[in-house]
Amino acid sequence: MLACTIAFAACSKKESVATEPRPVVAVAVHADTGALPAASLPGDVQARYVTTLSFRVGGKIVERHVRLGDVVKSGQILARLDPADSQKNAASAQAQYAAAQHSLVYAKQQLERDQAQARENLIAPAQLEQTTNTYASALAQRDQAAQQAALSGDQLRYTTLAADHAGVITAEQADTGQNVSAGQAVYSLAWSGDIDVVCDVPESALATLSVGQSAKVTLAALPGRSFTARVRELSPAADPQSRTYRAKLTLENPGPDVRLGMTADVALSGAPAAADAPRPFTVPATALFHDGNQPAVWIVRPTDNLLELRRVTVTRYNERTIVISAGLKDGERVVLQGVHTVSAGEHVRAIAPLHPEDFAS
Repeated sequence: MLACTIAFAACSKKESVATEPRPVVAVAVHADTGALPAASLPGDVQARYVTTLSFRVGGKIVERHVRLGDVVKSGQILARLDPADSQKNAASAQAQYAAAQHSLVYAKQQLERDQAQARENLIAPAQLEQTTNTYASALAQRDQAAQQAALSGDQLRYTTLAADHAGVITAEQADTGQNVSAGQAVYSLAWSGDIDVVCDVPESALATLSVGQSAKVTLAALPGRSFTARVRELSPAADPQSRTYRAKLTLENPGPDVRLGMTADVALSGAPAAADAPRPFTVPATALFHDGNQPAVWIVRPTDNLLELRRVTVTRYNERTIVISAGLKDGERVVLQGVHTVSAGEHVRAIAPLHPEDFAS
């Protein structure tokens, strides 16, 4: 009898321990007020136009007049190919043109003599027709030789590489003594003028961006300064690997100290939210969990204090917080710590954090 009583008491004690609510750190969340938070995107400074410079004919590079980082003017000579073969081709084409011109002069003189004799009936009509045909053929050969001479002259000029626009050399792809083919890259030229900040926009922030919108740009290399930029171009399709949209913003009055390649931070000003627009929630990043491939948070239900896993839409990831635009209601209690140690349907008891400032946004 005594043994049965002890066993029954032990079972009753285990049951009472199992049904005791588990304490979890949770707080009630409230929607943000005022303007929607500004989206911040990383980017880098690039020239608006960057062209690859190459020779229009093949050959061996014998001269290079500029190096990486050099500032060039429009029309400035950048490099040269060995012109020996092109000079010979041009000389040969010029000689053929001279010969064709001489043949045309002789054919024209012969035609004039035969026309004069034909008026006096001193030659047969067939001879005049033959002379006329010879003159037409000589004229066509002269025109062909002239075009060939002009083409050879162009080929000779193409052995010199000149800058199409003013700018700075940003890359070198060939060196002196190297044999290059027509169209092979030799230099990359970043044009002077407009400077862009290029960034990749995630799908969640795409709705806050539009062409013509202004933004605030800060550069890590120039602390304490900010620049105004305007969205010039927004890609209509996402990158197949990153699933982001490429955006280009033109800087207004960048100044000479803004260099190409500098890292930038693009802040898109948030617009005032409408009265009936859903407000976002800012919660600590430690509250974020997942439901499959979707972000989620644990909610403590007010009716029975059971845990519920709720999918949410995250629009921004900050250093210590996340911004949730959908999935939460004002006043709901969200678990802040130990989200990987709880399970759905578990009976819990919500307690406030010991240090609320650690979870402040």
